[in-house]
Amino acid sequence: MDFEDFLQDLSSLEVISKDNHKISIKLKGIPLQYSNALRRVCLNGVPVFAIDTVDIIENSSVLPDEGLAHRLGLIPIKTDLSRFNEPAKCDCKSEAGCSNCKVMLVLDSGDADTTRTVVSSELSSEDDSIKPISDKVPIVQLAPGQRIKVECYARLGQGTEHAKWNSANISTLTETDKEDERILTVESTGALTPEEIVLAGVEEVSNRLNDFKAMIGQIKE
Repeated sequence: MDFEDFLQDLSSLEVISKDNHKISIKLKGIPLQYSNALRRVCLNGVPVFAIDTVDIIENSSVLPDEGLAHRLGLIPIKTDLSRFNEPAKCDCKSEAGCSNCKVMLVLDSGDADTTRTVVSSELSSEDDSIKPISDKVPIVQLAPGQRIKVECYARLGQGTEHAKWNSANISTLTETDKEDERILTVESTGALTPEEIVLAGVEEVSNRLNDFKAMIGQIKE
């Protein structure tokens, strides 16, 4: 079976186990190179949202601006692939982005009265579907009188560009006792469901194969 046959027969996938965070799927008769390509794409080739640009309006915390921006960038963000485009594929063709490829999140801690920890629940998104996967991710600790105020912009990206865009924590491929049978296990970061990662991964591998075939065709011409 080649990958195109696999695409046409997704119903043959056997889900061994799944929950909200992890899925294990049995791959039968899929050549190793295609199975491994799917594994790698599920890890860092499926686009998810992450904070990419941070405008620091005020930061009187002990954490430098660069450290604050780094921490914000590593907060996993819930993703909706059906409504948003990767910037390079968006019709706006603008570096500034648009509502179809970029989402703004803001955070204003106010002046701290006591020592406290600023957490991800304080990030307010202009789109309710694009927000941190957890309300409890710590960002910075403030002492009395300290404050942070930022405007953040999240966009879709892939983990091959930076690990903050990894769609999965782990993506493994293990052999079984049977010939041409392997188990693909994917654990989500929470940005997408495990099922969404696998289906988007299949589509991404297919697109890459088609692009490669087109390049080979151009060389032959």
